[in-house]
Amino acid sequence: MAKSVADQLVEMLANAGIKRIYAVTGDSLNHVNDAVRREGSIEWIHVRHEEAGAYAAGAEAQLNGLACCAGSSGPGHVHLINGLYDANRSGAPVIAIASTLASFEFGTEAFQETNTIKLFDDCSKYNQVATTSKQFPRMLQAAMQAAIHQKGVAVLGLPGDLAMQDAEEIATATQVFTSSAVVVPSADDLHQLAGIIAKYNKITIFCGIGAADAHDEVVELAKKINATVAYSFRAKMDIQYDNPNEIGMTGLLGLPAAFHSMHESDLLILLGTDFPYTMFMPTKCKIVQLDIKPERIGRRAMVDVGLHGSVKDTLTALLPLIKQKKDDSFLDAQRKLYSEVKQKMQTYVDDAGKKDLIHPEFVASLVNKLAKNDAIFTVDTGMSCVWGSRYIEATGQRKMLGSFNHGSMANAMPQAIGAALACPGRQVIALCGDGGLSMLLGDLATITQYKLPIKIIVFNNRSLGMVKLEMEVAGLPDWQTDMYNPDFAMVAQAMGIKGFTVNDPDGVEQALKEAFMYKGPALVNIMTDPNALAMPPKVEFEQVKGMALSMTKLILNGRMDEVLDTVKANYKHLKDLI
Repeated sequence: MAKSVADQLVEMLANAGIKRIYAVTGDSLNHVNDAVRREGSIEWIHVRHEEAGAYAAGAEAQLNGLACCAGSSGPGHVHLINGLYDANRSGAPVIAIASTLASFEFGTEAFQETNTIKLFDDCSKYNQVATTSKQFPRMLQAAMQAAIHQKGVAVLGLPGDLAMQDAEEIATATQVFTSSAVVVPSADDLHQLAGIIAKYNKITIFCGIGAADAHDEVVELAKKINATVAYSFRAKMDIQYDNPNEIGMTGLLGLPAAFHSMHESDLLILLGTDFPYTMFMPTKCKIVQLDIKPERIGRRAMVDVGLHGSVKDTLTALLPLIKQKKDDSFLDAQRKLYSEVKQKMQTYVDDAGKKDLIHPEFVASLVNKLAKNDAIFTVDTGMSCVWGSRYIEATGQRKMLGSFNHGSMANAMPQAIGAALACPGRQVIALCGDGGLSMLLGDLATITQYKLPIKIIVFNNRSLGMVKLEMEVAGLPDWQTDMYNPDFAMVAQAMGIKGFTVNDPDGVEQALKEAFMYKGPALVNIMTDPNALAMPPKVEFEQVKGMALSMTKLILNGRMDEVLDTVKANYKHLKDLI
């Protein structure tokens, strides 16, 4: 039997290292599904929703490299969109196969027709539709190259009739090439940077995900120049550990120490970061920015010196030019403040809460204590991100994935699916909000079907917690943020997952231990305090005024009980404001 285009697709994917395709089969995708079955080396992961498949592929790509998902015809394409947006913004190399209706139907408003070029244009680095068997392998090779080297999503449209046609050999390459280059600034630029560093004693280094492979070089530089080291959420697991100069995160989920250090500095060095929160950036110090993508330089801060290079390569070249500084007074002062901040964070842990109002800080700290040193964590957008960012500690082996750039709900559980498949044998823990888990609840069945020993921790505060906080600081009474939830433990058990529901703080540790020791998938549904707040590293007057206005509106609307609950739940935060 002649090799079909579908067979050629599977062969090229396998040769590129693809181990699985996350998809819902059907219609125009059926011939690809059959080619996967016959080829035998690629696993077909039958997700319940294509969005979950795209999230899973994005997680696998961030952990292991190139990954693949697929969707058939119009609805399948649309379902992929959110997960692909997240993967593309996360720099995850993902191939998305968008199988379409037959090519002779294009432009006729046929059943399930979508214009894939328009549909995927804003969430991809490469986006084409093949219509001939000679086009297809060239486009697939180009798509994989784009995904790997531009670090994002590549979408290839495959009409159902083309998938059935005989494959054709082509005169150009069908393999992928993954070589990398050493990228450093010019010698003049490096000497300029060394000269700038020599002038200042109050220095903060701020690391983004672009510095993830440069931990040792960052620590060595920080020690030489007595600089503090702050980092973004995405960079935490790679920069925090074995780093005596680290002073935490800044940003919406960050801590006062990093914010204070950056604003007290005379020199701020930004390494591999496209940090989106400009309001947290200082404006009265000299700023140097280094990035592998020079088009990003200066779009988040008032940068004085911009340098093009990879962080690891550049610091390796820079370190011999740097002399050891003796003045460590700034570093000592900032580390003392950071120590005080960590002591305050511990007060939230020490107060475990009460029945049905368990403090989420207490829960997150126990997860951190009980999790393995090489665990992979996924965090839902919202309050779960807050607790994960503040209480899950780096070890040098742990990883943490989230929707850090796209900021979507419902990412943690499907990302855990991709992580568990990509890294069998490693502990995978999903920190889920009740709102996020509800959104893609059906894919709990995917976890069971593929026997993935994922541990799902549900911070069940019966509300959209982050949205509630957003409304309150804007001076609005929270409205329609409360949620009616099922008993997630019972839902899990109905799906074939071991379930626990915890209402009392005294039961949290035992439930977590049992879940983590269980050989299969487990879900721990923890009833947390819906009024727990996450204070940003710097509280603006307008936020305080907004919260006061919100509380006043609640009182005037007869909701005094909610005001009292909020005050009682956050007395520690209120002390910080006085």
